Amino acid sequence: MTNRIHELLYRNLQEVFGEGDAARRRAAIDELYTEDCALYVPNGIFVGRDALDKFAGDLRATHPHFAYTPHGEPQALHNAGRLGWGSGPRGAAPDYTGLDVIIVRDGKIAALYVFLDAMPS
Repeated sequence: MTNRIHELLYRNLQEVFGEGDAARRRAAIDELYTEDCALYVPNGIFVGRDALDKFAGDLRATHPHFAYTPHGEPQALHNAGRLGWGSGPRGAAPDYTGLDVIIVRDGKIAALYVFLDAMPS
């Protein structure tokens, strides 16, 4: 289970939130997430693959040139995992950082909690 959780964390970062192609992003969501998945972000809760897809696509459109880079190693504990990350222009310091926490059910992400760090002004 640990390896699967690590895989889900990395793939979610790159293939869902880092993916600019809508069809590839949706295929990844269908593969990585349960149908009834829930996304918890500071500005709301989004339930289901369609809502997640719309949120990720809208977010990606606000900064299409940004890359997501893992910070540190992922950790897994029972059916949960976490991974720190940064996002910004490729090769530059991140514009913002955060932490993803996932809950896994039947080998797929059932819930994603996104914690954003306060960035210095």
